[in-house]
Amino acid sequence: MIRERISITAERASPTWLRKLLRASHAISAAILVAALIEGGTYLRYAAVLSLLFMLAQTAISVVLASISEQRISSLENIAKKVDEQREQIEQLFSMTDMLQSAHSREDAGEVLAAAATELLPDLRGALYIFNNSQDRLDVATLWPNDGISDPVRSLVPATCWALKRGKIQINDPHSINLCCKHNGGRNATIEVPMIARGKVHGLLMLASDDIDGATRLREIARVAQALADSMSLALANIALQEKLRTQSLRDPLTGLYNRRYMEDALERHLNIAERNGSPTSVIMIDLDHFKRINDSHGHGKGDAVLRDVAAQLTAAVRPSDIVARYGGEELMVIMPGCDLDLAMRKAEMLRGRIESLSELHGTPITASFGVACVPETSDAMRDLVPMADAALYVAKDAGRNCVKAASRRAPYPTKTPRLAVSKM
Repeated sequence: MIRERISITAERASPTWLRKLLRASHAISAAILVAALIEGGTYLRYAAVLSLLFMLAQTAISVVLASISEQRISSLENIAKKVDEQREQIEQLFSMTDMLQSAHSREDAGEVLAAAATELLPDLRGALYIFNNSQDRLDVATLWPNDGISDPVRSLVPATCWALKRGKIQINDPHSINLCCKHNGGRNATIEVPMIARGKVHGLLMLASDDIDGATRLREIARVAQALADSMSLALANIALQEKLRTQSLRDPLTGLYNRRYMEDALERHLNIAERNGSPTSVIMIDLDHFKRINDSHGHGKGDAVLRDVAAQLTAAVRPSDIVARYGGEELMVIMPGCDLDLAMRKAEMLRGRIESLSELHGTPITASFGVACVPETSDAMRDLVPMADAALYVAKDAGRNCVKAASRRAPYPTKTPRLAVSKM
């Protein structure tokens, strides 16, 4: 379609006044030749000279028209080429957006971005920066090309980045007097695009050029860089929302501990593994003593603060493989895979002391009672492991609270003595 328009436009590429002048010169030349043929004689020689002059003028005008037409055709072809490139870029961006919808993590999204940016802008290097958990620093999540040569800054602080502070594209040109971000280092020209979606900054896209006049190239591709960042920002926002929903389905919103649903699934999984491996698994049930009294005397805000601090003490004291969950209300549970009853008792005593140490911080007595059970020492399956730990917890409460009690050990199975073969004489 574009090529047909170019061919049609080429016929009309010359200026109107030149085309009229050319047609007039043709008409005058024809009139002179006709008059010369009619009159004959000397007039014929003069007519031939005049016709020759008009023919030379027509040739010059034709040359000028051809040159103008070629220039305009070349210009239109360049425009058509740019239109084709832009159409290809749009198709690639649509393909990238479609791929990003299937990304389940930031790593997946980073791989899609790197592939699309490499295809769209093969002469530029790039990096994707994502906020860390504390939201005070951005770290490199994806780098392309990953050839061992590219060495951008590995982390940056939002206060040193003009793109993040302004919320707009920032082009850093170290060879000019323009303002540059402090983390640029003055080595290469870079373009930085903040990734903003739903009013929140999710990351930063950085593209770098190794050319001396790289800033010019970066200004040319600013719209493409913005399109890449916009698509990526929506993907990061969706991934963050999915992670938030996943966390809400697994964790207690007040304490950040795992909820009871996750605890039951995890306990069943660890017990199945323990049964296959023949290893022990212990459960510690924890109940905060007189928690209702704290709420009644100091308000529910104080009770929530106590629960959060207790949860923090528990998660800081257990192993990474242990699972701390909120069983319900002020009851908490710790699942300890590969831990026998004696070790679980020592761990529970240490946790009891950590919880009691919060009393001075909150200005009120804070203690907890503990019940411990273990497979296979006190229980043989999940159906009686948690009830036995809960029963031990009530024994601790009856014993005056702020203590640790264990479920009764099971009687060992009698071992069968292998019969000796009696030899016959």
